[in-house]
Formats: sequence, C-alpha cells, structure tokens
Amino acid sequence: MHNAAFRALGLDAVYLAFDVLPEALGAAVAGARALGIRQLAVSLPHKEAVMAHLDEVEETARRIGAVNTLTRSPDGRLVGSNTDWIGAVRALEREVKLDGARAVVLGAGGAARAVVYGLLARGARVTVLNRTPERARALADALGAEGAGPLSALARTPHDVLVNATSLGLSGDASPVPAEALRPDSLVMDTVYEPERTRLLRDAAARGARTLGGKWMLVHQAAEQLRLWSGREAPLERMAEACERAGPAQPL
Repeated sequence: MHNAAFRALGLDAVYLAFDVLPEALGAAVAGARALGIRQLAVSLPHKEAVMAHLDEVEETARRIGAVNTLTRSPDGRLVGSNTDWIGAVRALEREVKLDGARAVVLGAGGAARAVVYGLLARGARVTVLNRTPERARALADALGAEGAGPLSALARTPHDVLVNATSLGLSGDASPVPAEALRPDSLVMDTVYEPERTRLLRDAAARGARTLGGKWMLVHQAAEQLRLWSGREAPLERMAEACERAGPAQPL
C-alpha cells in the first residue's frame, strides 16, 4: 500500500517490513534513529511497549494507550501517534453515520481502545464487551464508554454497529460471539483483514446484517500515516488496489 502510494505521488521513499522480537524492540528503535528512518509503522505486539522508547507521544495516542506510528520530526525526535482510530471511523463512515449510533466493541486490547476512542470522538454511544468483563469495564471507564460486560451480553445489548477488535478470526475459523447473537439490522465490522471474510462476517451476512471487512480500516490508517510523514493526501483507491493484490499480512 505505502509503496503504491509513494509511486503515485512521486515520493522518493520505500516501505520495508521488519520482524522484531519483543526483547529487541529498544534496539530496533535505536537502529531506526541511527539509520535516519523517517517513519515506522508499529504492529502487534509492540504498540504499548514502544511508547517507552519515544521522545514524545501525541495526546490522542497517550489517551488510547497505544502507538502504531512513529514519525521523525524536523529536529530528529521520534513522535508516537495512533492512526488506527482514524482508520476505524473512516471505514465505518463509508457505511453509516456514527453520531448518535449505538455501538458495541468486542475486545479490550490496543485495537479495541483505538476503536472505542474513535467511536466516542464521532459521537457514538459505546458499550465494550470482552471475554474478561473486568478489562471491558476498565477500558470503558478510562475512555468514557457508557457500558461494559462479558461477550455473552451481546444478545441483550441493542446496537446499530458492532466492531470486532479481538484477534479471533485471524487464525482458524472462529468467531468471538455466536451467530444467533448478531442483529440483522446492524452493521458488523471486523478489524481482522486477513482472511477478508471471517467467520463473524459470514455469520452476520447470513443473519441479514451489513458487513465490512478490515481492509478499509487498514487502508485509511495507512493513508493517515502517509499524511503525517509527507503532508500529502494519500491516493486511497490506489492503496486499496495494492492491498487487494497483496498476499496474507500481519495483524494491526
């Protein structure tokens, strides 16, 4: 996606992927500083731990509690940002008006925190459900969501929008909730983007719900990364086409 955008915009840049073990995170960030790398995208499991290695963390990312983007400032400082929340809301806004919508977010990790933050920022009423209800309540209290509970509460929680921010569906044919708990009049988005049609989305479609895969969240968060680095607006359709041509990818 990034390389397709660089080519479209005529930018002298290249995007490369690196596998970094948790115990090597600090050394990897130091290496990026030494090499003069202008921006890094940060994936699981480093989004929280990387904050300790930065010169500055933007307020939004600090409130979310996770960073997915490091950008080198003109004076050489590494600044942490979070573009996942922007990716989530812009993807959802392709399909639904979020202001006043009733939304349920499944999960309580870094991805869930970004989605909850974004939904609240757009005026949605949010309930957080998680396998461990205490973590759901902690997230809801931290960000100001109106409700929290276990995953089993979905069937009795009215909602217009449902977002899966757990990793279930990433590997294996599993869904975080039973099919009968899904509402036919809702929009269901899965932040998992590989496979494109997760078990949750297939179950939701079978129930008559509208569905949205994780591709557009991925594309929109990457577009915001490019804007932070270059100040240029990203060619969304070109990036989406590149995403579709690519093989299996790693999780957000």
